[in-house]
Amino acid sequence: LLFYLFRNVRVGYSRKKAVQRSHKMLLKYFGNDKESGVVLLVLAAVTLIIPVCNLIFSAGSIFYFSAYTVSLIGKYLTFALLALSLDLVWGYCGILVLGQGAFFALGGYAMGMYLMRQIGDRGVYGNPDLPDFMVFLDWKELPWYWSGFESFPFAMLMVMVVPAILAFVFGWLTFRSRVTGVYLSIISQAMTYALLLAFFRNEMGFGGNNGLTDFKDIVGFSLQSDTVRAILLMSSGLILIAAFILCRWLVKTRLGRVVTAVRDHESRVRFLGYRVEMFKLWIFVFSAILAGLAGALYVPQVGIINPSEFSPLISLEIVVWVAVGGRGTLYGAIIGAIVVNYGKTVLTGLLPEVWLFTLGAVFILVTIYMPDGLVGLWKRKIGGLNHE
Repeated sequence: LLFYLFRNVRVGYSRKKAVQRSHKMLLKYFGNDKESGVVLLVLAAVTLIIPVCNLIFSAGSIFYFSAYTVSLIGKYLTFALLALSLDLVWGYCGILVLGQGAFFALGGYAMGMYLMRQIGDRGVYGNPDLPDFMVFLDWKELPWYWSGFESFPFAMLMVMVVPAILAFVFGWLTFRSRVTGVYLSIISQAMTYALLLAFFRNEMGFGGNNGLTDFKDIVGFSLQSDTVRAILLMSSGLILIAAFILCRWLVKTRLGRVVTAVRDHESRVRFLGYRVEMFKLWIFVFSAILAGLAGALYVPQVGIINPSEFSPLISLEIVVWVAVGGRGTLYGAIIGAIVVNYGKTVLTGLLPEVWLFTLGAVFILVTIYMPDGLVGLWKRKIGGLNHE
């Protein structure tokens, strides 16, 4: 859409006419859901403008964005993708998963294993085959499940396959048993906690409490390079945009409409002859893949992945992001993730000890006074102005 706007200006249309034609194109793609188009335009602008300004302008320019800002915004975009994955399964299928952070962490670990294999003999102990933590623990050879992670395509495949397998097994067992509601939420949280305890163990071969860190390169380029940071931000933004468009298309297909019907009245959908558990399963697995991709994009931008990412608190935070933005809208989850994490960045810098209390208070206030989140509040305000 941005390209279309710029092209209209270039071929000679006035700025006003170009905007009008682009607005018509927006309506063509999004109908009455203009908010989705606006969010996409903002994401596209952030994805393109901030990395370019970081690379082109010098540190003294007002248009310059520091490397810290680039990494921070890239992290926000990965969180937005993670929130989008939860909104798909919670907002449209009615499955409140308190274990979405597990899929995020598994995707992150898959990327971390690839990055560790790229260190080679540049580690502290200079071992070309084993990561430093394995040398320290006196491991003699690389575990079989680390094989193949020296290849970037293989690692990216595992980023999606491992969370998908876990989601498939978990979903198959729970949905076929017709576990729903708070029981499903508790079981998913228990799964996350079990993985947290497992990954804390040194015997698992994933770095134990310290996790995986001290990354050097990605596909042969230094992670400390400004260009690489800019590319990672752009990759996060583009994948988020692609995921948003794909999710929006999915929920409007026949498959998506059945899933929404399951959310609204599961027993009636089952009575009509649909295999409800299969519809739940496919959307659950797809959301896990999106969460895994978010984790893979997150790790090279923050430089570490450890078992704390499996913490149930992380999964609860994701729920708060979606609730604050407005579930069942997709773009609300993106807005909520960015707003809440920006608030976390500011508040933890000023009063770090009060963040958890603030997060809990926000969730309570949103649940009571803004059940539809910021998006619902905005729609009510606009609806009131139109009525007047």
